[in-house]
Amino acid sequence: MAEDFYQALGVSKQASPEEIKRAYRKLARQFHPDRNPDDPKAEERFKQIQQAYDTLSDPEKRKQYDAGGAFAGFGAGGGGPFSGGGFTSDLGDIFSSIFNRGSREPPQVRGRDLETEVRLSFDQAMNGAQVTVTVPKSERCATCGGSGAEPGSTPTICPRCGGRGIDAQSQGFFSISQPCPQCGGSGQVIEHPCPTCGGSGLTRQTKRYRVNVPAGVRDGTRIRLAGRGEAGPRGGPPGDLFVTTRVAPSPVFKQTADGNLEVEVPITIAEAVQGGTVEVPTLNGAKRIRVPAGTSHGTIQRLRGEGPPRAGGRGRGDIRYRLVIDVPRDLDREQKQAVEQLAEAFNGRNPRERLLREASARTGKVEGEE
Repeated sequence: MAEDFYQALGVSKQASPEEIKRAYRKLARQFHPDRNPDDPKAEERFKQIQQAYDTLSDPEKRKQYDAGGAFAGFGAGGGGPFSGGGFTSDLGDIFSSIFNRGSREPPQVRGRDLETEVRLSFDQAMNGAQVTVTVPKSERCATCGGSGAEPGSTPTICPRCGGRGIDAQSQGFFSISQPCPQCGGSGQVIEHPCPTCGGSGLTRQTKRYRVNVPAGVRDGTRIRLAGRGEAGPRGGPPGDLFVTTRVAPSPVFKQTADGNLEVEVPITIAEAVQGGTVEVPTLNGAKRIRVPAGTSHGTIQRLRGEGPPRAGGRGRGDIRYRLVIDVPRDLDREQKQAVEQLAEAFNGRNPRERLLREASARTGKVEGEE
């Protein structure tokens, strides 16, 4: 063992803090046990280097050491920039904020989130509704108030972790933390468990909640009820309840992904050819839309602002009407004569003539060739 901390780091007594830090880092990498797994002397040398740096990197400790004070022994503490004044100090601050180290208050664990479904009619989804859901869940024990301890007794601070709920062990440069094996991470030990909940602080109960379903929801919409999930263990805050809507399909309206509605509207051949005005359904009765002359099968017409309410009160969506030409399958004698007269009026015009001509031009064949 080096008798002098300066010798241990290979620096002079007049070395600056930066020179001491550079020397430490170089030697720490050289003699780290992970790099020398079969050399016990390297491990001992590494401990000396750490102890030397722990003293010389602290101005007050260095001053007392130079004066022959209490920090001359290698057993005074374990160091390095990863412990006394550098990297480990910063990690300790981080772990303290995460794991509540340094505090004797037991950490609180949030309860689980829950999910359930509610079935709605199409009208309920469009207009909004208030429905009731029944949820089995864990709630705070009424006997012990969620503490888990028998009435008249209280949980005690875990003697192993001191109430932190974390068991920390140092390994080289780093500190590894894990839940305390004695208290399971709760920070408390219950010597006299509650006879009702067995020390968990929770009991299974069935709760009923009213859910305000906003107008315009779609199938699969999730509604969050804050704080209605399962209670946290040992008095921890509750989770949330998420309600997913299941909307029954409408025989008339189809909900689209963009928050609008779509309706298929049959029109006659005469309406498609001549045009006209047809009556269509809306969410609030019937209205009329115009069918332009020469309307094709599948043409879309739109009524703006007649659809379901949009989320956040941003007005209403639209209803899109898909116009479908209704071709009758069975014709009576009079209808057949009317169709024949219509065909004669068009003088045998072939609507596919242009299509076939362009196709023949692309293949180089003349119409009628084999």
